[in-house]
Amino acid sequence: RCKNLIASAKYISTDLAGKFPSEYNEIIKLKGVGPYTTAAIASFAFNLPYAVVDGNVQRVISRYFGINTPVDTTEGKKLYQHLAQALLDPDKPAEYNQAIMDFGAVVCKPQNPVCVNCPQKNDCQANTLGFVSSLPVKEKKLVKKHRWFYYFMINTPDAVYIRKRTEKDIWQNLHEFPMHEAQDPEPFPHKNFLRSLLGVQPYSVVSQSRVYVQQLTHQTIHGQFIQVSIPKTVSVPETFTPIAKKDLARYAFPRMLNTFLEEEFV
Repeated sequence: RCKNLIASAKYISTDLAGKFPSEYNEIIKLKGVGPYTTAAIASFAFNLPYAVVDGNVQRVISRYFGINTPVDTTEGKKLYQHLAQALLDPDKPAEYNQAIMDFGAVVCKPQNPVCVNCPQKNDCQANTLGFVSSLPVKEKKLVKKHRWFYYFMINTPDAVYIRKRTEKDIWQNLHEFPMHEAQDPEPFPHKNFLRSLLGVQPYSVVSQSRVYVQQLTHQTIHGQFIQVSIPKTVSVPETFTPIAKKDLARYAFPRMLNTFLEEEFV
């Protein structure tokens, strides 16, 4: 995302002479800017008549018209976009877009919608027919997987080891401590991982943290931090770099690691 924003900024500064585009067809050409963001910018910044379609809008439309076409299919996306555009107030697109998104977030909520106080309840097909909780329909049910990350904070008298996550996975380009991933919870001490990392270098386990949990869209990350003390700097894979503890704040870490560091060093 950051790379796309940088590319967009370069495009604006060079090809567009530093001027942000004010037309839908030009805005959507910016890198990292899709139809949803383009419609939002066009309507909110330039009052252009383009409907913003997010999950809240899809839910309101699905329930109001009683539509069971799945929102996550090509057919569904086209249908909801078409209906949202047809409903849009062309004279006040920004106000309308904000209103319907807020309505979906506050009244027509995913769980426990406030139907009894809804000003549209008499015209709402889902409310009339009694299937509010069944809409909108999703063809693909999201299956969230669980991952277990065991972080080893290798402490020397002068430094700890970190590395940058460069793989195409979560938290790309953020930093972390040496980490062992497991598909299921594993009992400490994970001797095999430590031995593969440190070789015959002697070490001692200082502490083991509580289990931290970070919920992502498609997965749940369970993290635990094991502090390990070694007497001196050792040879580790070149992807890891020793840094002074006082310099940890200079590096970008995932939220889970930041939470641990805040609890550990505050």
